Amino acid sequence: MQTIDPHYYDIIIIGAGAAGLMCAGVAGQQGGGHRILVLDHANKPGKKILMSGGGRCNFTNLHCTAEDFICANPHFAKSALSRFTPWDFIALVERYGIPYHERDHGQLFCDRSAKDILNMLLAECERANVEIRTRAPIKDVRVGPPHQVDTPTGTVQADALVIATGGYSVPSIGASGFGFDLAQSLDIPVRSTRPGLVPLTLGKKALKRLEGLSGIALDATANVNGKSFRENLLFTHRGLSGPAVLQVSSYWEPGQSVEIDLFPDVNLGDHIRSVRQQRPKMELKTLLGERLTRRVAQRWCDLGVKSQPLGQLSDTDIDRVEQACQSWQVWPSGTEGYRVAEVTVGGVDTDALSSKTLECRAFPGLYFIGEVVDVTGHLGGFNLQWAWASGHAAGWALATGASAPGYP
Repeated sequence: MQTIDPHYYDIIIIGAGAAGLMCAGVAGQQGGGHRILVLDHANKPGKKILMSGGGRCNFTNLHCTAEDFICANPHFAKSALSRFTPWDFIALVERYGIPYHERDHGQLFCDRSAKDILNMLLAECERANVEIRTRAPIKDVRVGPPHQVDTPTGTVQADALVIATGGYSVPSIGASGFGFDLAQSLDIPVRSTRPGLVPLTLGKKALKRLEGLSGIALDATANVNGKSFRENLLFTHRGLSGPAVLQVSSYWEPGQSVEIDLFPDVNLGDHIRSVRQQRPKMELKTLLGERLTRRVAQRWCDLGVKSQPLGQLSDTDIDRVEQACQSWQVWPSGTEGYRVAEVTVGGVDTDALSSKTLECRAFPGLYFIGEVVDVTGHLGGFNLQWAWASGHAAGWALATGASAPGYP
């Protein structure tokens, strides 16, 4: 009878988040009886999953493509995303009878709670006899093979090691740069990191101009670096937030302005001139307030062209109103930082990894998956889909020795 070494595993995965749990479940269910250990320093797995989507978990997006991701190599994510699509994850969700619904822009949410998704992943791991240890901070890692990991209860080793530790975002739940530090210690390139999907802050002077508008949300288009997003914009007591701003924040860099159009799909100048002919006595603030709310309209009039009957506005006045509303230049002083950022932009350079398996080219049996990789999705379920897809790609390769089917 063969004796099993309790300290030796086929696969060790560091990080019990979305990517790590997905990888463990896939690797364990492909046959071969692999012994798999998942380690996490937190007191329970999947903390970020439970936070996502306001507790309802925006678990994927029906319109997911590689174009919805930021990466130094825009083609890198295509392979994993094509091998495990949103429909593949939906099939898993439906197999577990989890009720869900679609919101705007193809976003899918749980009807009940994000716990449904976490429990599903844990059940998949249990089916595969995956061992999950929480409260297990990593003291040291020695890359092999065999790969050795020092934990509070002793050293464990494995033929394969998967790093699924995420990024810096939301440090209150234990997020850290562990994966980045490990990569750099091995001379694996790491692309510079910054907070993504994060509110933008404004300086004192700019905040004074917007005083009293906190809490108001408007349909708007935000533009930066050639990227444009139309969704809600939210005024806050520290600056600007809302989906449109969160989206452009992932592309914004210090010293750049963000251009905001408060009247998307409308030529405001032509609209004002048309109404001026029909209703010359109508006040400018009344017209703007139909779209911007009365408070915002009044503030924009106070800051620009004084509100007066439309019939008294010159064409030059109208041009100034159009410029102020449709080409509003915002100069952020910074962001709210990793404290509230949903993701970390940047990470382990994809040139160091196989796009088909996520294995490190220079270190056989070492894999990086999920947010720790330089692949960052837009808002709306894309980052979780990358977690599922990258976890699936690595898990399949670990179990079968081949890349997952589905992509030429």
